[in-house]
Amino acid sequence: MEQMQHQMMGYDRTSTMFSPDGRLLQVEYAKKAVKQGTTTIGMVCKDGVLLIADRRSTEKLMVIKSAEKVFQVDDHIAATSSGFMMDGRVLIERAQLLAQQHRVTNDEPMDLIELVKEIADLKQFYTQYGGARPFGVSVLFAGVDDIPRLYITDPTGIFFEYKATAIGESENEIKAILNKEYKDTISIEDGIRLALKAMKKVMGKDFNLERIDGAYITEAHRKYTKIDKSKFAKYQK
Repeated sequence: MEQMQHQMMGYDRTSTMFSPDGRLLQVEYAKKAVKQGTTTIGMVCKDGVLLIADRRSTEKLMVIKSAEKVFQVDDHIAATSSGFMMDGRVLIERAQLLAQQHRVTNDEPMDLIELVKEIADLKQFYTQYGGARPFGVSVLFAGVDDIPRLYITDPTGIFFEYKATAIGESENEIKAILNKEYKDTISIEDGIRLALKAMKKVMGKDFNLERIDGAYITEAHRKYTKIDKSKFAKYQK
């Protein structure tokens, strides 16, 4: 009822207008869009960091490999997103450009936290100025600098570091599984097994390895490695 009153009074027409109780309704709507997006899992492992995502393709004639969900940002950084995928694509392409520019300018790879802050700042910018809507997407960044790290940037422009987390439509169910079964000592191989187990549980009869996209970066080599279907089949229980 209170939300409807806010809408009728026009407080949700722009991201720059606070409601009387101090809320930015357009930003809250953007966060709800993330919860309707495809499910994505991130995990810091003892030997690296891992991202697993659902492509959620429903069209039989679609070439499913074209629905890429996990992207290489730099040799040592990967990213995926949940929410409006067109927003995620733009932000991840911006991250790729920033990482490339940093390498050319400084002759060294960009620190993950520095890149995360740049993307978070851009997101925050779009919550503060009229004529533009907030990005309706959360981006999950995984990488290895001195150690493996995992970050989430949400539509508000805030970011957090995690050991393991999930975003998207089934995030609460998967977080419950991670809270119960994730350990700091988990390896990348066991992390893939755990992620597939969680995906299979939340997707039920719709689970299909064709729908799963993923990549990892090992601490030893700091190189982005895509996970293909044959590797997923090997780790599926």
